[in-house]
Amino acid sequence: MDFLTTVLLLIVGAGGGVAFANFLRNRSGVTDVRHESTLLLERIEKVFKVVMAEGYFSEIYNYQDQKKILYLLNDPKKAMVIAKSKVLVGFDFAKVRFRASDTGDKKLIIESFPEPEVLSIDTDYKFYDIQAGILNHFSGADYTQILDEAKQAMNDRALQSDLPKIANNQIQYMMYQLASSMGWQLQLPEAEQRQLDVLKERAEEKIKEQKQLSSGQ
Repeated sequence: MDFLTTVLLLIVGAGGGVAFANFLRNRSGVTDVRHESTLLLERIEKVFKVVMAEGYFSEIYNYQDQKKILYLLNDPKKAMVIAKSKVLVGFDFAKVRFRASDTGDKKLIIESFPEPEVLSIDTDYKFYDIQAGILNHFSGADYTQILDEAKQAMNDRALQSDLPKIANNQIQYMMYQLASSMGWQLQLPEAEQRQLDVLKERAEEKIKEQKQLSSGQ
């Protein structure tokens, strides 16, 4: 056996060994998948935010981008995103301005109270019907823009819903109950005070109705 024949046999044997190893690995269904991630903590902030309402939304967002080739032919790309979100609405108590009454009585005067805001949006996105153009392809920036716009649309829907109103009613009644349990009177700004008075009247009516039902039984 000459040198060239020996080399050829070694190459064929090595190739056969690799092919056989790949065959066995494919038959066994074992794949070598590796994931790497790096977590960076940028900063920690102290906050006093209270969630008072929670809502669930679904949104279908259609994205289209028209691009002309040589200013003549349209080369569109489009995608459809279905987003399901859990939205938490509440208040940032760092924006509350209050003081105790100067008269010496136990009265807490709320001078300024913030509007309800979206505190967090937890969204699950799913892409459907992704169609790229001939030269107008999707990039990482395109996907980021689509998700940002879908999230903003969800934020707007939440603020236009009944969640802010529910959060307002919840926080006012909670503050009234908390102040009453400590023997304090709560004075809100004029508009909020009228809403609180309405809530107090409704609460008192419910208590009376429950007492009447209990006495009737």
